[in-house]
Amino acid sequence: MKKSEPTIVEKAIQTVDGFEKVFNTIKQQTILRGQSKSTLNNYIRRIALISLHFNKLPEHISEDDINEYLTSLAQSAKSPSRSSFKHAVYGLRYYFRHLGLNKRAIDLPSIKDDSKLPVILNRNELRQLFIAPTLLKHRIVLTLIYSAGLRSQEVVNLKLADIDFERKTIHIRQSKYKKDRIVPLSNYMAKGLKQYIAVEHPHIWLFNGKEPDGRYSVKGLSWVMRESLKKTSITKEVSLHSLRHSYATHLLEDGVNIITIKELLGHAEIATTMVYLHVAQCPVTPAHSPLDSLYADVKCNVKKTK
Repeated sequence: MKKSEPTIVEKAIQTVDGFEKVFNTIKQQTILRGQSKSTLNNYIRRIALISLHFNKLPEHISEDDINEYLTSLAQSAKSPSRSSFKHAVYGLRYYFRHLGLNKRAIDLPSIKDDSKLPVILNRNELRQLFIAPTLLKHRIVLTLIYSAGLRSQEVVNLKLADIDFERKTIHIRQSKYKKDRIVPLSNYMAKGLKQYIAVEHPHIWLFNGKEPDGRYSVKGLSWVMRESLKKTSITKEVSLHSLRHSYATHLLEDGVNIITIKELLGHAEIATTMVYLHVAQCPVTPAHSPLDSLYADVKCNVKKTK
């Protein structure tokens, strides 16, 4: 059997003196602070790449060399490199602060928000997308993400026991910010899930896959989305997370108040949810006196005076 190639982090542990201690310490800190596994992976991978590039730990790299490295990432025209730049800065900032090198953390380049509005799929596009996959499992997983506004990691973490068909709820456990939440299970979704379970017979996890613990992978979900989009007429630049954006926007357009949507999405701050106010197409109510609507539904029997 062919041995798999070592990961970036494994290469850094093998070749950069002291990196293994760095990895273990940062891993411990992210766990103690209740931060997500993806946060750890983003930070440590960028630190590993920088350490491999210079063959030394970041604290031993000059400020000029680090700035030159970051500049090469920032100037790239490709958006993934822009993301790499942001993760590199965040990772280094986290790393330097952990070492008590606050000045080096502060001196790193600031990152400006792109201020881009989320791309939303309309209802016709969603219907196209949900019938595009050949496999029932793929159709169900895409529909479920939209129907409940789930994050990718939340989908793969779902267990069969988290779906309550009688109460029509989905229990999302220990998601971002280490919070649980309950979201409604659509009647249509419930029928689809029952059909899927009867055909696929998933065990423990709602969506079984090739991960070591038996669950489906986030990479697998992204692949399903990309392949499904190819079979539609959708030309928008969207990703799996666009289904969550569409969920929030459509709820807002359906009249659900933004505080409720914040809770359904599991946002920590209302400001995060308010971005959907800029993309939702809600009917505009003209300015008026509330007195005009106070008696609108009241049938008054007015006696005629002589």
